[in-house]
Amino acid sequence: MLFDVNQSRCELHGTMRAAKCAAAAVLAFSLLLFALPSTACAQRAGKKNKAGANSTVQTYPSPHFLLHTDLPPGEARELLKQLEVEVKLIAVYWGRPPSGILECYVAKDLATWPEQLLNSMEPKGIAKIREGAGVCLGTTMSVGDRFAAKARVYAVSKEGVPLHEAVHGYCQQTFGRSGPHWYAEGMAELGHYWLNGQKGVNANPYVIKYLRESPPRQLADLIVTDEELGGTWQDYAWWWLLCHLLENNPNYSAEFRALGPELLAGKDTGFRQVFGARIKELTFEYDFFLQHLETGYRVDLCSWDWKRKFFTLIAGRAVSATIQANRGWQPSGLTVSANTRYEYGATGTWRAGKDAETVDAGGASEGRGRLVGILMKDYQIGEEFELGQSGSFTAPADGNLYLRCRAVWNKLADNSGRITVKFRLKGQDATSSTEK
Repeated sequence: MLFDVNQSRCELHGTMRAAKCAAAAVLAFSLLLFALPSTACAQRAGKKNKAGANSTVQTYPSPHFLLHTDLPPGEARELLKQLEVEVKLIAVYWGRPPSGILECYVAKDLATWPEQLLNSMEPKGIAKIREGAGVCLGTTMSVGDRFAAKARVYAVSKEGVPLHEAVHGYCQQTFGRSGPHWYAEGMAELGHYWLNGQKGVNANPYVIKYLRESPPRQLADLIVTDEELGGTWQDYAWWWLLCHLLENNPNYSAEFRALGPELLAGKDTGFRQVFGARIKELTFEYDFFLQHLETGYRVDLCSWDWKRKFFTLIAGRAVSATIQANRGWQPSGLTVSANTRYEYGATGTWRAGKDAETVDAGGASEGRGRLVGILMKDYQIGEEFELGQSGSFTAPADGNLYLRCRAVWNKLADNSGRITVKFRLKGQDATSSTEK
């Protein structure tokens, strides 16, 4: 989605007089942008436009928006409510209250819009609406850290397009920019899917289907550093995937939240500068997220614990771990060796579903709730294998052992309970153990 920013900068030559002129220019420009009402603002809310007696376009004001739309009144007010909820959420997230009133033109059918109103709208905005898409067009003037900005949203009324563009509008008016490609569009998509208190994936089903069935894009290819916004809905889908992962995964969320204001301030903080030391872990979790992507999937519950230490067992020693039913793969603390036999036993109970029966690590008759494992080596994981409450197994390869309760991936939050499992070498009595 195009973001047209026309910048006119005053050059400062180190003199007080030049600085005062520059500041005055910004002030004057700010007054031009915000003090003068638009022609649309002059219309009374809820009244039909004077430009056409048969026009269905009406204007709806709210604390942070001025909405012009041909949607039926009930739908228009619901959209305005959604926009207000969204802007409050993102204002809290970025720690900056919205600046100014964001003017939005949201169309269901441009044929019903009066000619006088269309003539007052920007051609690029009208063109995007006719394409069935949206755009945020803005004007910014800055001197040093001071700026004045005005954004205008043009969008079709379908599939969350107005909510996506409103994120751009908020960023433009509040920060003067939206950041580089991947961040701007990824966060705009994240914003229009945001539901307060909900951490699960709730993207459009066709977006999820596209991501699951398309050749995977590499993480490095997504980090586009320019600020000329654009791209296709497919690009937005991949950028949303990355931003959703970074925002919701506790391994990276703190750094990601700190990175955002840096990017919005125009600083040259690089993605690899922030995540470079853990790029292998991040790449693995990105690929894992894509592999298991579906509605309701919780990135936070499926994050990998990279801090747990692993041990190779020796005679007389044991390793134990507590495994939560409502988490993805969890480290056992055991490094296994190929063709070596291990014994294990588990205590405790859990439930693999909100209404599921309480079971031990052996699980239910169909296998749900059973303790299962995988091996990881060099950020590669093998095939899942069954364990259960007790028994022994021969390691098929070298690697670190990870465990989980077998359950539906996108409903882990419905699970409850935990078990503790202890491993030792086959035929060896454990005199001590290393516990999680």
